[in-house]
Amino acid sequence: MIELPVISEEQTKRKKPNWLRVKLPVGKEYAHVRKLVDEHKLHTICESGNCPNMGECWGAGTATFMILGNVCTRSCSFCAVATGRPPEYDEDEPRRVAEAIKLMQVKHAVITSVNRDELKDKGADIWYRTVAETKKSSPETTIETLIPDVKSNWEALYRMISAGQEVVSHNVETVERLYRRVRPQAKYNRSLEQIKLTKEYGKRTKTGIMLGLGETQDEVLKAMDDLAAHGCDILTLGQYLQPTKMHIEVAEFIHPDQFDAYREEGLKRGLKYVESGPLVRSSYHAERHVNV
Repeated sequence: MIELPVISEEQTKRKKPNWLRVKLPVGKEYAHVRKLVDEHKLHTICESGNCPNMGECWGAGTATFMILGNVCTRSCSFCAVATGRPPEYDEDEPRRVAEAIKLMQVKHAVITSVNRDELKDKGADIWYRTVAETKKSSPETTIETLIPDVKSNWEALYRMISAGQEVVSHNVETVERLYRRVRPQAKYNRSLEQIKLTKEYGKRTKTGIMLGLGETQDEVLKAMDDLAAHGCDILTLGQYLQPTKMHIEVAEFIHPDQFDAYREEGLKRGLKYVESGPLVRSSYHAERHVNV
């Protein structure tokens, strides 16, 4: 067991503590990105996922683009993205995303997507074309792709990750015990296998875990060991925040000192880089993860 700070009962109540307060998005750069996203009819996980860092990241002129629409075929209990039967995807989306990234002069772009389980290729062709178009129009831009669970369709996986992106991320989201409640249509070991195959393909690998869903300390440490054993390079740890009353409740607010302790434990266990803090999300400081 690792030594962690003693957290008072008051700090772990479901009322959001002071360390989770964020500033409202404002400023010239934020307004510029807002305008480009609206003009090009782009979806961003920043908005759809109610990300607490949207003001900071957009204020710096960056954003995480979400392709393949904004309706997901999964019904994860933590996620604010709409669930349902998605409409047909936009074949012109790869060009539009690439054009927006060029206009924004993004140095490091993060691209993610909803799950498209109804598609035979899980959206792999749109994934490939989006990265390829971006590399063609902005060759100096580095790219991280945060890809969904492909349900063991490894042909689709290899298509998704073969267009030249520097980092490939796939979030396990939580510890194994909580999968049925948090990710009912996913499998913990299948996500680990996807990370392993991505690493064997030669990509820098990354994943994220939310804390405060009811996981134990030992379960977090076991997840770190599992990830290290399956070739994961980078881990992000952040506080789960309930997006609406319809979603799973927060079981605990994790103190910043505990996040620091987990960071040290992750590094000891063989992970190359651990981004850990209450407001950390998958794309937070993503530009730092290219060369670790």
